[in-house]
Amino acid sequence: MTTEFADRLRAVRDRIHAAEQRFQRPPGAVRLLAVSKTQPVTAVAAMAAAGQTGFGENYVQEALDKMTELAALALEWHFIGPIQANKTRPIAERFAWVHSVDRLKLAERLSAQRPASLPPLNVCLQVNIDREPTKHGLDPAEVSAIAAAVAVLPRLRLRGLMAIPAPAADFAAQRPAFARLRTLQDQLTAAGLALDTLSMGMSDDLEAAIAEGATLVRVGTALFGPRR
Repeated sequence: MTTEFADRLRAVRDRIHAAEQRFQRPPGAVRLLAVSKTQPVTAVAAMAAAGQTGFGENYVQEALDKMTELAALALEWHFIGPIQANKTRPIAERFAWVHSVDRLKLAERLSAQRPASLPPLNVCLQVNIDREPTKHGLDPAEVSAIAAAVAVLPRLRLRGLMAIPAPAADFAAQRPAFARLRTLQDQLTAAGLALDTLSMGMSDDLEAAIAEGATLVRVGTALFGPRR
């Protein structure tokens, strides 16, 4: 099993490196986050043994259980799912990153609950870049004001933006949504915010995301196979 995961990890890394070269991105400009939600602990351990260190989880209790079982490994845990207000404390206490902040109130709770003994919690604002009614995320028009408010909260470090665009049929159709997110981030940095992360791109569209400036791609299916 470990060989299978190592082969998948190598294949995804090869795709990332090829896209970096194709779109004239510096080598290593794009980080890989393995989306391990619903995957068993054995799969996460096998992927870690193959050399992957960053893992993304959507469900708090599932993630906490994995953290406990894999505590001996030096892994970096990212929360990437919708945040319930009553679950902010374990997120603030146990994760290194949160990609899915879509309300100022959530950011304020994470800030207040982040232990002073830990480094600041890295956060990204989730943007509903295609304004889909069924998706979480800030409306693009809200991002500037919310980003300015989050950036000054203690115990947090605003790193950038995250989005899950609507599915698109091919590379050309995938690029515009990612370009809009990059433009939003460019506007924030021009306004003085020190941002360095564009969390966008998944198994089916990571090349288009990298073409438009992604610095972190969130990949599940291509690493672990179809979700159970």
